[in-house]
Amino acid sequence: MMDPDAERTETSTEQTPKGKVPGWIRYVLYFGLIPLIVIGGIVIFRERWYLWISAAVLLVSMIPFFFVFEKSRISVYKLVLLSVMVALSVFGRIAFYWVPFFKPVTAMVIIAGTYMGMECGFMCGALSAILSNLYFGQGPWTPFQMLTWGMIGLGAALLANVFKKNRWSWLIYGLLAGLAYSMMMDVWTSLVTDGTLEASRYWFYFVSALPMTGIYMGSNLIFLLLLGYPIGKKLERMNLKYGL
Repeated sequence: MMDPDAERTETSTEQTPKGKVPGWIRYVLYFGLIPLIVIGGIVIFRERWYLWISAAVLLVSMIPFFFVFEKSRISVYKLVLLSVMVALSVFGRIAFYWVPFFKPVTAMVIIAGTYMGMECGFMCGALSAILSNLYFGQGPWTPFQMLTWGMIGLGAALLANVFKKNRWSWLIYGLLAGLAYSMMMDVWTSLVTDGTLEASRYWFYFVSALPMTGIYMGSNLIFLLLLGYPIGKKLERMNLKYGL
């Protein structure tokens, strides 16, 4: 007869994630290689080959995620949750197409990063950009959107413990994320002109976009207030249930 304690030990072992990406690989990919691909691609190719740049960003961002996926059985649940978060993000962006600059994408990416970790946070941002642009239109801006939303999700994951203890910091991050998104897209606007980042031109674009940036920052705050707590509690429950 099987020892009940042994059976519980065996079950617990099966539920423990076996895959873990070394930290230096994450940081090299997210803070080094992916930004190099995006910025280098725009400088070298300008408005050409943007689909290949987007594909390269997506492929590189998958490396740490699928490293975990291959090593851990339970990460199939994480894959399903990521798919749901991306679907909600894409649907939300399309559903609010009629309200300029008022979109829930950044809020959904922040929620994913906070409750699902670095890999899922970045992937949620990158996939939300490229998939929603199947509706809004792909272009040389797509890689920059993938990078920016991905980094927002990554930042949320790094600060997750702070956000869970202090909801005000979460909301402040949502506001700052809206500002960061606008500033990063202004980098693209400046680079795509002649391949250089001229300071006067960049600040001209930034100041011109301030009204739209304000709307976007406000939308992040509203969507985090409306969606952050209920979706976050669901994700926390799933994390506990499946040992994610």
